[in-house]
Amino acid sequence: MRKWIQFCIRARLLKLSTCLRSSDGDKKHKDFVPSKSINSGEAESIRTFQPARRLKRIETPEMGEFFVLARQLPRCINLSLGESDFPVSKTALDAGWKATKEGKTYYETTNGLPELREALAEKAYRKYGTRYDPDSEVLITVGATEAIFIALLALLDPGDEVLISDPGFVAYEPCVALSEGVPVSIPLREENHFKPSVRDVTSLLTPESRVMLLNFPNNPTGSILSHEEAICLAKIAAERDMLVISDEVYEKIVYEGTKHECMAALPRMRERTLVVGSFSKTYAMTGLRVGYVYGPKELITPLWTLHQYLVACVDTIAQHIGLAALMGPQESVGKMVKEFSRRRILIHERLNKIEGIRCALPGGAFYAFPNIGSFDMSSEQFSKFLLKEAEVITVPGSMFGRLGEGCIRLSCTTAYLKLEEALDRIEKALKKLEHN
Repeated sequence: MRKWIQFCIRARLLKLSTCLRSSDGDKKHKDFVPSKSINSGEAESIRTFQPARRLKRIETPEMGEFFVLARQLPRCINLSLGESDFPVSKTALDAGWKATKEGKTYYETTNGLPELREALAEKAYRKYGTRYDPDSEVLITVGATEAIFIALLALLDPGDEVLISDPGFVAYEPCVALSEGVPVSIPLREENHFKPSVRDVTSLLTPESRVMLLNFPNNPTGSILSHEEAICLAKIAAERDMLVISDEVYEKIVYEGTKHECMAALPRMRERTLVVGSFSKTYAMTGLRVGYVYGPKELITPLWTLHQYLVACVDTIAQHIGLAALMGPQESVGKMVKEFSRRRILIHERLNKIEGIRCALPGGAFYAFPNIGSFDMSSEQFSKFLLKEAEVITVPGSMFGRLGEGCIRLSCTTAYLKLEEALDRIEKALKKLEHN
């Protein structure tokens, strides 16, 4: 019987291939119009099409060129990625598989899996002492980026100013611009350990200042605020009646001698702060796209409205995986952070031994942001040089803002031995250069 079935299949395939080669098969579909037959008027219409004017406010990311070059270099070591090289825990993955087998593949409630919202509200109280109603003050989003974007869309009127870190996460400025806000750069200066100074922040305030968008532990610099520094920023926000969006996706990735400060837990801040979090960094779930935001009902409600129209709900299975990761054993998180710490120390020590490079020891996140300003090239030129001469991918500091120029970003999310090899290559390549 099996041979007969195989014979029938082969016969059908042979007949199909014969038909495709026949003259009838060569005929074009009667509705198909080849491009060469489009008249000049239609072609002119196509050529003059322009995307929406709002897109003129933002620039296309520049890293595409680097990845095209990298594909031509199979020996490349990638130190550009903002994601962990650790796996998602087996406990979490098993929960996702269990939910799949149980048929939990349909729309979930628009603000997120109830059990997940309850677990996040409990975590916020246990860790920071902040209370949130899981039904009206916690929203599950498609990663942290959606949370930030809908927060800006919901809270900004045209012309409202948003204070953002420079250097800072590449999506902040485009999200502000697309929301018709005005991005205003808070300088994070190397001489101030890549932290905002009170003088700089207060000098930027105007009657249009509406939102302070903060990110600590910081991407790309690895800086982290002390309690006193966080209090100073909170005081400015409260006195000027500003809203704060606090991007705290790296809250668990802090190292010896440092402690994360949740902005909403500070005096007079809960009522004006949206805390944005994510499962991507803590639980190595970047591809599952599960983020969240919590804040007072008055701020969460307009975000929820936008969220319903934009995405309906977050992937149901991914939420079950996130819930299991949050509620399950946390030893894997501690192990991951310990290894990141070992790698950041390696990068810090090795880069500071290379003449012409100065690198601060990051206190959080999983990046190093060394100063390469003594070399006679821009950060983009420097990254291209490392790509071509050392076959190591880094990110130009200029991608993170004007004040990122003169630095590059290296990620600690590559295996230790591979990281050693990358640093060896960088050191060897830089010996070919002269610096100022």
